[in-house]
Amino acid sequence: MAELRTLYSSNPNPKVLEEAARILNQGGLIIFPTDTVYGLGCLSNNEEGLSRFAKIKAIKIEKAPLSFLFQDIRELTHYVQHMNSATFKLVKKLLPGPYALIMNAAPKLPKPFHKRKTIGVRISSHIVLQQLLSLLDAPLITSSLHDSDEILDYTTDPEVLFEEWESRIDLMLSDGYGQNVPSTVLDLTEEPFQVVREGLGAIPF
Repeated sequence: MAELRTLYSSNPNPKVLEEAARILNQGGLIIFPTDTVYGLGCLSNNEEGLSRFAKIKAIKIEKAPLSFLFQDIRELTHYVQHMNSATFKLVKKLLPGPYALIMNAAPKLPKPFHKRKTIGVRISSHIVLQQLLSLLDAPLITSSLHDSDEILDYTTDPEVLFEEWESRIDLMLSDGYGQNVPSTVLDLTEEPFQVVREGLGAIPF
C-alpha cells in the first residue's frame, strides 16, 4: 500500500527522505515534487525499479525519452560526453533549474542505457530532490506525469495525483500544489543549440 508523505520544502523531514531512499534502493517507485511538475522516478541502477517503471509507463527503458535526474553537475559529467566551453557555460548557467537538456551520452553508460547516443538530463533546484539525491548512490530516472484529462496537461493537486497512482507506486512525496508548466527542453547535441519545447525556463539564446 502506497503512502502519501507531505513535506515542507523549507525544511524537509529527514526521516521521510530516508524512507524514500530506502524504498528506491529496494526497487520502489516514487512520485516527487520538482521545480516544475510532479515526477515519477526510480533508481537508474536498480533493475527491479526500472522494470516496474517500464511496465507502468508502457515503454522500453533503453529507448524511451526519459531524463536522468542528477544531484549536481559533477555527477552529470560522468554520464555525458566531454563538454566544450560553450556547452559547459550554458549548462552551468541553466542548472539547477527548470530545464531538461538533451546531451550526447558518455561512451560507457551502465546497462540498460549502454547503447544510447543521447540522454536527457535534469538537475532540479527543488530542495526535497536535492536532499533526497544526496542519499542515493545513483541518479534517478524520471518522467513527468501527464493528466488523463484532454484539457489539463498536468495534475497540480497532489491528493488527486496520489489517488490516481496509489496502486502503482510505493510512495509519494508532496509539498502541496505543483505547477502546470513543464521544463524547457533544449537540445545541446549540436551547435547551434535547439529549443525542443518551451516551458517554465526562459529561452537562454
